[in-house]
Amino acid sequence: MFLALLVSGSVVALVLVGLFVFGLRRRLIQRSGGTFDCSLRWNIPEESDRSGKGWVYGVARYSGDRIDWFRVFSYAPRPRRVLERSAIEVLSRRVPGGEEELALLSDACILVCAHRGTRLELAMSEDALTGFLAWLEAAPPGQRVNVA
Repeated sequence: MFLALLVSGSVVALVLVGLFVFGLRRRLIQRSGGTFDCSLRWNIPEESDRSGKGWVYGVARYSGDRIDWFRVFSYAPRPRRVLERSAIEVLSRRVPGGEEELALLSDACILVCAHRGTRLELAMSEDALTGFLAWLEAAPPGQRVNVA
């Protein structure tokens, strides 16, 4: 009986510590400011795919001339992807359709981009999209910006 109680208590304690660390990581990411919710789909094909597959929910953070993108459901302290402002090319904008509507947040807009030859899609709210496009266009003089 005592052993079962000890094991149960240890499992509960480990779950609580895991949740605490998970929340602490999110707080540390957002501490420096300039963050927004942003789903990402990396290395997409040329033709439009609205199946909803491949989307990963995350948090993006402005960091000088780059965006650091972190997976939400991860303990990793480093960003999963880093997008440099000078290498981002916006190809088009669209609204989610089909099964994508279920995979993304309700108010999401999708931005189809290229980054160093890799096609990707970013899904974010209208407000975050406005800020993202303003950040892209606010590149220092001499840098090329490709916004469709």
